[in-house]
Amino acid sequence: MPISRKVIIPAFFLGAAGLAAGGATVAANILGDRSQTAVTERLAEEGLTFAQARADGLNVHLTGTAPDEATRFRAVSVAGGVVDSARIRDEMSVLPTRAVEAPPFLMEMLRNDEGVSLIGLIPKSSEAMLADTAALVGGGVQVSDMLETADHAAPDTWNAAMNFGIEALKLLPRSKISVGPDHVRVEAIADDAQQKAQFETRLAALASDAITIDIDIAAPRPVLTPFALHVEKGEKASTLQVCSATDESQRDTILAAAEPLGLGDAACTIGLGAPSAQWGDAAVAGLAALARLPQGDLQMSDADILLTGQPGMDRAAFDTVVADLTRALPAGFSLTSTLPPAPEAVAEMADRFTAEVTPTGEARIDGPVRDALGQEAVLSFARAQFGADVVTGEPAVKADVPSGWTKRVLAGLQGLALLEHGTLTVTPDRLDIAGITGSRAAEGEITRLLTQELGDMAGFEVNATYDEDLDPYAALPLPEVCLDRIASAMARQKISFAPGSAEIEGAAYPTLDALTQTLLDCSNLSFEVRGYTDSQGSDAGNQALSQARAEAVMVALQGRRVPAERLTAVGYGEADPIADNATEDGREANRRIEFHLTDVAPDPNAAPLPPEPMPQEPRGAAAAVAGVTGLVLPEEELLSIPAELVDGSGDGDPTATEFDDTPADGEASDAESVDAEPSFAPTEQTDRPERRPEDDN
Repeated sequence: MPISRKVIIPAFFLGAAGLAAGGATVAANILGDRSQTAVTERLAEEGLTFAQARADGLNVHLTGTAPDEATRFRAVSVAGGVVDSARIRDEMSVLPTRAVEAPPFLMEMLRNDEGVSLIGLIPKSSEAMLADTAALVGGGVQVSDMLETADHAAPDTWNAAMNFGIEALKLLPRSKISVGPDHVRVEAIADDAQQKAQFETRLAALASDAITIDIDIAAPRPVLTPFALHVEKGEKASTLQVCSATDESQRDTILAAAEPLGLGDAACTIGLGAPSAQWGDAAVAGLAALARLPQGDLQMSDADILLTGQPGMDRAAFDTVVADLTRALPAGFSLTSTLPPAPEAVAEMADRFTAEVTPTGEARIDGPVRDALGQEAVLSFARAQFGADVVTGEPAVKADVPSGWTKRVLAGLQGLALLEHGTLTVTPDRLDIAGITGSRAAEGEITRLLTQELGDMAGFEVNATYDEDLDPYAALPLPEVCLDRIASAMARQKISFAPGSAEIEGAAYPTLDALTQTLLDCSNLSFEVRGYTDSQGSDAGNQALSQARAEAVMVALQGRRVPAERLTAVGYGEADPIADNATEDGREANRRIEFHLTDVAPDPNAAPLPPEPMPQEPRGAAAAVAGVTGLVLPEEELLSIPAELVDGSGDGDPTATEFDDTPADGEASDAESVDAEPSFAPTEQTDRPERRPEDDN
């Protein structure tokens, strides 16, 4: 049957339409694949690897998670540069935004003779506190400001820490002060031990309980001028008036040589200024010579040595001792020997100057001086030493007194002023000072002064009797009493830590307060805070935890104003167990902190302070007297006494106590919680700080 033309024509058009549609689909898929490839390559070139391109026909879908909105928009723009932006379908997500964390704030303040340097990062709100640093530390100070600021809120304790740091900077002329949000470290240099103690006292008064204070002040050894040794050997006993040594080894050698003289409990001051590296050898030789005399006196002032024999002793025996000593002395030392005549051979002499300071404070002077100039000089100096309104009496003029008389009188008056009350007697061959003092060091200090001022002039004797009632340091409790108080405080409430942590639990705060009071009262004692753990866990982990806990106790006490130099913290890990680690009770006993007495600070009065060095030209008392009276003394009468004294401006193992850090029932032991090697690496990037303007005006 023939096919109708009407049927053929529609079929033809339908076939053509199908072929066209199929061709279009194939073309769209090919174009889409090429677009996907091109977009993917371009995104990779731009580093936008988080975005993925997927073609759907002519459309390109972008998926992935952008770190922020700006990066997402950049990915869309990059894709739109490859294909028509109308074909881009943005299906990307963006990470949720979070608050920007504040950067770690830290400021270092450096001060020396050149000026002040400020370095670090501080909150922008704190700039006002440093607006005029030069005015804070004193006018004329050069300030180098290298601080940067960040516009973030200051931590709660930042202002307290910064205030303390500024006050410390004002106090310490040579210092480095590091200020953190809740911690301040002070490193400084003092001129001497006395200034070091003053700095620490002032800083303790400024400290705040809200921040941790770490103080490290160094003080050099004193310069001893002159470097001296003075020993008197009497009929019944010997006396060590003053002793100097360069170090502990030399001190021990000298004291060992003094034992045959009955000076087993003597003390020696360690300092700088020895005239020779062989000072110790010379001192040992001199002490050996003195031990061979029935009685006598040995005085060493730098490289000059004076050996005085017993009055009236056999001359040949004395000369033999002197000859042996001369051969034994190291090179550079000079020996002078004196053998006084027997007392009965000495004619009575009328020249005698006396001075007395009574217990009520009255000062009486009487005796001869060479002329009117010396009379006014001695009277002016006495008034400057003891007070113009308490001095009575007046020296008499006697032209035939020995040469150097006024110098010896002035030296004696200066020595007498170091006693609470006492007497001074000056004769042509002797100078005697005796009296009562509240300082154990007074006798040695007077001896050192007279040795410096009088040299090898006529001998002298000092007899200063120590009175404990006049000594402010005598009231300090004994070490045994302090240890008992520590043990009693901890018996009332033991200190415990969170398991595997160095955080002290709140119940221990009253105990820390009681310990602080004890340590402040026992200001002459130093302790080592020892940390221990049980044997469970790694050695390194136990060591780290014991050290951290010992430091936590130490820092808590220092934060309560216990001086930093009196405490040290040492972790011993699982060493030295006191019980069996195989039992739970034993492990609990071994997890402990102990206080061990490490040092008893010497009485500040026990070692004499060196006098002012003697200058080459006349100054001191005579110069000061001349300034007051308009007088000029003969050169042989001049005395180098500090002028401020004249014008009145100067003035077995100890019992260990334990803390309990035993975990409560059901809590983990130390070994279950501590990481032997904890990481302190930052986990997130912080903001770049904003540069602080160089000129804020």
